[in-house]
Amino acid sequence: MAKHLIQIIVLGAQVVGKAFARALKQEYAASQEAAKRAGGGTQGQNRAAANLRSGMTLEEAQQILNVSKLDVEEIQKKYEHLFNVNDKTKGGSFYLQSKVFRAKERIDDELKTKPSEEKRGTSRRSSNSSEPV
Repeated sequence: MAKHLIQIIVLGAQVVGKAFARALKQEYAASQEAAKRAGGGTQGQNRAAANLRSGMTLEEAQQILNVSKLDVEEIQKKYEHLFNVNDKTKGGSFYLQSKVFRAKERIDDELKTKPSEEKRGTSRRSSNSSEPV
């Protein structure tokens, strides 16, 4: 009896291990694809790193908050509404509330990196424009 129980446990652990490895491979492939869509290079790597940190892509975060562009006011408004609607004390879902929170967090990460990238782009242009023609 104990021998069969041990065999079942070992087989179960193998199945779970294989499923976990497969999910990890899929997540890695998805983040690589997202990096390619972001344009590759440093920007794509930063976006892929942010995707891994937050557990979702920028596109997923925008879908969760139902926003099409990165407008700070619209994002904040949608976030507050969805966060309050899903409050557990009001009969909402903690799971959905946490997804809303993570989506806002992911978009905030993107907004933090966006101004610094724009500053670097303008500094390059201004330094190039001062060169003699």
